[in-house]
Amino acid sequence: MEIFVFLFSFSALGILYAMNTISELQEPYVILEIGVAVLVIVFLFYFLITRGNPPKDFLFFVFAEFSFTCIIDLTSALEYDGIISGFMEFYQKTGEPYLGTSYGIMMCYWDGIAHFIMYLMMISRITDRKAYRTLGLFWAGSLCANMSVFIVGIVAGKYGSEIHPVFWLNFLFLLMPVLGAIVLFTRPKDRPLIGGYNAQHAQSLKLIWRPLDIILLVLLLAAMAFTILRGLVALDSPLEACSIYLKQYEPYLKDPVGYPRVMMLHLFFYALPLLGAFVYGLLKPGCTWMPDWTIFLAGAMIQCQWSHIGGFLHPRTTAPYRIPSDAFWLVLAANLLYAATPVLVALRVYSNPYFFLKIAPFPGQTGLPISEEKDTKYKLK
Repeated sequence: MEIFVFLFSFSALGILYAMNTISELQEPYVILEIGVAVLVIVFLFYFLITRGNPPKDFLFFVFAEFSFTCIIDLTSALEYDGIISGFMEFYQKTGEPYLGTSYGIMMCYWDGIAHFIMYLMMISRITDRKAYRTLGLFWAGSLCANMSVFIVGIVAGKYGSEIHPVFWLNFLFLLMPVLGAIVLFTRPKDRPLIGGYNAQHAQSLKLIWRPLDIILLVLLLAAMAFTILRGLVALDSPLEACSIYLKQYEPYLKDPVGYPRVMMLHLFFYALPLLGAFVYGLLKPGCTWMPDWTIFLAGAMIQCQWSHIGGFLHPRTTAPYRIPSDAFWLVLAANLLYAATPVLVALRVYSNPYFFLKIAPFPGQTGLPISEEKDTKYKLK
């Protein structure tokens, strides 16, 4: 099925080419109507072809539908970069002109490549009746961050006066990952929440005997400080440190397109509390919520930093907002490390989860006679 979805998604190119060729199809409200019609037709198409063996998970249709739109985003990015032509000129004028910003182009690359691969992998897992909860949470975090920054950035940035009717379709692409995240968070975990001897041993170790966790704690604290600094810059703080950082390191934060500023505020108000929670989770044993939230934030941060780093590197960013040459490598390294930190935390949690499990009781610890405890099921890892 994933191969079929992959091939069918490229039929979007035919629709784009027809719209780019026929002038009657390039009016703002016509673009919206065609967009809605295409989404409905694609959904009905997948619904009909799976009637004989319907998928057990309704998110299959979301992933199949969004795979189709991934090709549109990839085409948009490639055309803005001059790699292809003849598909999206009309959309650049009467559709969504803000997709031509450096942030918009990098966002479209992420959606057209990274999200497309995720959709195909999750469709494959659904078709084979296998779990995909972890990958699904990574996708939900990525697309939630993507669309929330994108929509708010359009309204708050310089393109707020150039909103066309098709803009409203973006709310569907924000609603679906939010709904998907709620569904995935409430599903049973892929791994057990209870461990036995190994979990007890891991949780008995003092922090000093966990050097990897010490390094991660330092990285998390540094990421929190970095988040606070850039958040205050986005809030126009008069602090000298904020002024110095803005002028000498990341003037891109004040790019009038609005996306960098909105992203910093998102990270300040949403990512910062989670980073602080991860510090607590590495210090306090038995935080069973760590696997889910670390992978969710890792998806969000990777997407944000991809678009942010790509944005200040892209030639469409005007000279006054590019990173100064004398601070370029320092800023690039700081942003890369910032993106890697939540990913490293998530990898640590998933590779050695015993510290984050509840400990199962052993015979004699429950207050029951040992003879009765033999009939009780324990998960020993």
